[in-house]
Amino acid sequence: MITTEIIKTMELQSLIQQHPYTEDFFHMMGIPIKNTQCTLEQYIHHIDPLLIEDLGIEKEGLFQQFFLYMEQMEHIKKGMHLDIQLITILGGRDKSGIPEKTNLYLRPGEVVCIVGPTGSGKSRLLGDIEWMAQKDTPTQRQILINGHAPPPEWRFSSEHKLVAQLSQNMNFVMDIDVCNFIKIHAESRMTDHKDEKIEEIFFHANRLAGEAFRLDTPITSLSGGQSRALMIADTACLSISPIVLIDEIENAGIDRKEALELLVKKDKIILMATHDPILALMGNRRIVIKNGGIHKIIETTEEEKKNLIKLEEIDRAMGKYREMLRRGLTLGNLI
Repeated sequence: MITTEIIKTMELQSLIQQHPYTEDFFHMMGIPIKNTQCTLEQYIHHIDPLLIEDLGIEKEGLFQQFFLYMEQMEHIKKGMHLDIQLITILGGRDKSGIPEKTNLYLRPGEVVCIVGPTGSGKSRLLGDIEWMAQKDTPTQRQILINGHAPPPEWRFSSEHKLVAQLSQNMNFVMDIDVCNFIKIHAESRMTDHKDEKIEEIFFHANRLAGEAFRLDTPITSLSGGQSRALMIADTACLSISPIVLIDEIENAGIDRKEALELLVKKDKIILMATHDPILALMGNRRIVIKNGGIHKIIETTEEEKKNLIKLEEIDRAMGKYREMLRRGLTLGNLI
């Protein structure tokens, strides 16, 4: 455990390398760091007395504020790494008050599809998971984390958000390029090796996108498919939320299979609302929602997996024909 005495005697260069947010504290105080080849104690000791006077604080008080700041940042950073191995949804009731006859278990690396007509209750299921319902929502469901009820403070904590949502339409309004967009997110997560993380996300995003883009491409210039690819890669590599909800990925203009495989590799639990039979059969299970409740859970069968191969062949053929149309070719003699 790091102590005040250890921090005092650490060289600033090492302190910044181990805890990059060190510089943020001094920038916020209006004291930019110019020399990192001294200890923190030496640095604070040599700060201009007039500057210290303007801050209205003694040098020892400045150090105590810095140590409290570090404790708070470390607490936040630890909270950003959720060790969640199992999420359990204990059944509640549908809109008619009929009990749900099944419980639902979600584990990292699973792809679970949600199917049902509009208004059937798919969003309510997601909301119960996101807010860790404890029999206090209209469905009366209860969410357990690793087999236990979550601490009450988790339900209102931004650091313990369970669900990252990827909506069908991505609209960027920030006037920055792709590189700085990823960098800002990485810094907000206090990520180590930011440059490596930027390259990783950029690499995966371009694998998903139908058309490649560059790090200096303004995010407002990205197409719908490119935007979706960037956000999926960013979510897979940077988001702390263990569950990723993807809505209608079939209309995203990206490599659907590659996107799912990336999220699975990153140990995300993928909940996917879809009407695409290919995506539905890519999932381990399908949750059928009816009248506001979980009507049934269908495990993907071996026969369905065989049918998936056939459906993928049809899909590749359709993709080929779509590309021919884009290139201005005719589609005669297809059979």
